[in-house]
Amino acid sequence: MNDHALARELATSAGELLLQLRTTGLQGAALKDTGDRDAHVLLMAELAHRAPRDGVLSEEGVAESAVQAGRLSRSRVWIIDPLDGTREYGEPASIDWAVHVALTIDGTATVGSVALPARAMTLSTGYPLPEPAAYDGPPRLAVSRTRPTAHGAALADALGGVLVPMGSAGAKAMAVVLGEVDIYAHSGGMYEWDSAAPVAVAAAAGLHTSRLDGSPLVYNRENPYLPDLLICRPEYAQTVIDVCAAVSA
Repeated sequence: MNDHALARELATSAGELLLQLRTTGLQGAALKDTGDRDAHVLLMAELAHRAPRDGVLSEEGVAESAVQAGRLSRSRVWIIDPLDGTREYGEPASIDWAVHVALTIDGTATVGSVALPARAMTLSTGYPLPEPAAYDGPPRLAVSRTRPTAHGAALADALGGVLVPMGSAGAKAMAVVLGEVDIYAHSGGMYEWDSAAPVAVAAAAGLHTSRLDGSPLVYNRENPYLPDLLICRPEYAQTVIDVCAAVSA
């Protein structure tokens, strides 16, 4: 099995586990905590068995230094978010949460899958979607349902766009890939596991991916904090970068 197929299989399997947990009667914090833990355990066990020579960085395993030790010296490192959008996962009717599985090679997010389990969908670099068709209307900007940022409002004003509130980072990024929105510009703080898989999938679909200043996204650093992200249709990239620079000045 190649890396693309493995990423897709693992993301889908973790998503199926998370859907099953939603049917057990667990609610609130108990459901969210169990989902985070069980999806992490599944993915770590599978990677240990099927990619034992590769490094791993997981959101839920940052404290497991013995498990994740040595990743900085490795060329191939899996970066996973077992449950992206824990808040949304805990809301019974919510569909905007995800599972991220990425493989970075020499710091670049090369392979990735993002499962959207509540939508019965897994997007993958192994089966990249074509760049979505241009939207005949004002630019649509994916923003957080709970933590909108100044950059989102500034971009909407500058582009004559509309804000589309959504849940998790993976859900917002995949909305660009699916052509449901045009721009996802995040400035509110995130980590490598929040963006690695979405960036790989979006880049494979021909979309622009970078930090908000246009610089490359580099993964598998000692400090995994990677606070900003831009995924958008290519024709909007430079305008978004320029507006974000003005807001940050």
